[in-house]
Amino acid sequence: MTQTLTEMAVDVLTTADPRDKTARSRAHAARWQSARAAGEEIPLGRAVPPLRPARPESPELRDPRDVPKRKPGSPQGRIALLHAVAHIELNAVDLHWDIIARFADTPMPAGFHDDWVKAADEESKHFNLMADCLEAAGSSYGALPAHAGMWRAAEDTAEDFFGRLAVVPMVLEARGLDVTPGMIEIFRKAGATDAVAALETIYAEEVGHVAYGSKWYHFLCGRHEIDPLPHFHALVRRYFKGALKPPFNEEKRAEAGLAPDFYWPLAAETGG
Repeated sequence: MTQTLTEMAVDVLTTADPRDKTARSRAHAARWQSARAAGEEIPLGRAVPPLRPARPESPELRDPRDVPKRKPGSPQGRIALLHAVAHIELNAVDLHWDIIARFADTPMPAGFHDDWVKAADEESKHFNLMADCLEAAGSSYGALPAHAGMWRAAEDTAEDFFGRLAVVPMVLEARGLDVTPGMIEIFRKAGATDAVAALETIYAEEVGHVAYGSKWYHFLCGRHEIDPLPHFHALVRRYFKGALKPPFNEEKRAEAGLAPDFYWPLAAETGG
């Protein structure tokens, strides 16, 4: 019997091994996309996601303040940077499948599920790119500690669909658009062509993920006749810990549908 889409999501979320998780994610995404292209329906269904996704024994997860800081100019520092990005991408795989399963009771157009399946598939590819770069550098995902705060936004917004869309794609993933060009430059200066190519792929595709968040956040606001801008500010103040930090990549944020009045006021009120 064909799995429902939410069963596929829970299958990914309950798989601990990162390579297995991403392989299942990509296989489920391919199944969904081929069915959609053929005009066949895979039902959404109702499968309850775990509050926290399954994780491997390593990396050791620490409070963000307790994760060692390494200078990116050294080979060890560049490995640490790759490891941090791999950790972010693995969490993103789970975040995108989680939004499908967790909010399945809210009726949404099929395009919503198309977007987040595609995003989860791309995040799976991104994790594998980073894991491959780590292995080429003589390391591996799990070899270094990683920070435990990545899933906090998901737990905090587990019962708030608006909050999930506001905080995960429109704040956390938008931050990736701000910092990735600097990371690309670090690896370019080091002559690490594989890492540069991988990060450029991630950079190009993350714009779409931020755009999905903005699109569906505005869709829900329209459905409920809510003014998107003040509601966004209220949600970020409620769920996001800390300030939004400039400098912002205004060009890529605009490409993703994020206008400056969404994020600059949140930076200005904290002193930027």
